[in-house]
Amino acid sequence: MSNIDLSVIGKKTEPRIFEYTWKDVVLYALGVGATAEELSYVYENAADGLKVLPSFCVVPAIRAFPDVGKNVDWSRMLHGEMTICLARPIPTEGKIIQVGEVTNIFDKGKGAVYHIQITGQTEDGGHLYDVDWVIFYVGAGGFGGDPGPKAEPIDPPHGVVPDFSISYKVAENQAALYRLSGDLNPLHLDPEAAKRGGFDKPILHGLCTYGFATRAIVNGPLQGDVNRLKEFKARFSDPVYPGDTLTTRGWKIDQGYIIQVNTESAVVISNSMAIVD
Repeated sequence: MSNIDLSVIGKKTEPRIFEYTWKDVVLYALGVGATAEELSYVYENAADGLKVLPSFCVVPAIRAFPDVGKNVDWSRMLHGEMTICLARPIPTEGKIIQVGEVTNIFDKGKGAVYHIQITGQTEDGGHLYDVDWVIFYVGAGGFGGDPGPKAEPIDPPHGVVPDFSISYKVAENQAALYRLSGDLNPLHLDPEAAKRGGFDKPILHGLCTYGFATRAIVNGPLQGDVNRLKEFKARFSDPVYPGDTLTTRGWKIDQGYIIQVNTESAVVISNSMAIVD
């Protein structure tokens, strides 16, 4: 069991500035599989203007992580869930002011669960987004803490055909490209690092899979309108490997869609919902 520093809960970082240009927006889109056929994601002079995929907010957010305590073994920190909430469209360039905070640490027995929120604002103070990580720290439970709330299941209706289904093949070099947006964990590129992490070979970033799913939601039921996606909550349930095909399926509900993402052999994003306008 590792020492859990509960004193980090509620401590906010100093405001951190993320400055970016259209090139960062395009690099992210390419990193989550966008092609030259999707000009509005990859071309700064697209006829209908450059569009920013809503999940781009994870790129600045990852740079505003708060202190989670000393002597944390990051090789045992697994990304469990991800939620983005958009208050307004993300500009194609500019500065974003961010603050990070560990909002809670729960004791799940087999591990500790960290809830981390990054809040982004525009330069003039307008609320832009909240990005929420849930990270499972393997083997760090049993410290006598609050077990936290039980997650409500979000399951597709049994036996019902999805309202949309979109498949994208993940390129063999996808992780090498996605990491250039800021997530440089060697687990996703270095075979030796992957073996130390318990995998036979490098796995795709969970946030890259999340970006593929976001792109499918926008391109499918939202018909390319990036401004309609307001929230996307997802649980990472199985690893994805470069070369896999990701199929994103959605079942219509009042607020939006229940989402599930599969490879050929596994459900890789579950307990997921997209809230749309």
